Amino acid sequence: MDTSSPTVYLDLLAETTVPPRGILSQTLSNADGVELVLFAFAAGESLAEHTSSRPAIIHVLAGEGDLTVAGDPHSACPGTWVRMPPNCRHSITARTPLVMALYLLPPAGDNPRSV
Repeated sequence: MDTSSPTVYLDLLAETTVPPRGILSQTLSNADGVELVLFAFAAGESLAEHTSSRPAIIHVLAGEGDLTVAGDPHSACPGTWVRMPPNCRHSITARTPLVMALYLLPPAGDNPRSV
């Protein structure tokens, strides 16, 4: 990937489709220490509680779900935004078809080059 050129997505939702069952994930960008992964969940699908060694941001783009972060339950809907430190326990269950963007940030101490 050429990181000297900007990456533009005018509509992240248009970059994925919700599968009839299961979970679809696709990496749209992985440069300068920041990875953008789109997840599309069929209704009823879930990611069990897990952690990431990197700081992360979840941004719900469409649908409704149940999100648990550091043991606290939250109702997720379009616009829900969560920033998590490394090793933060989290899980999500889609109540309806759901699309979310996951941004994996550089580990603490990393200093990716400025663009």
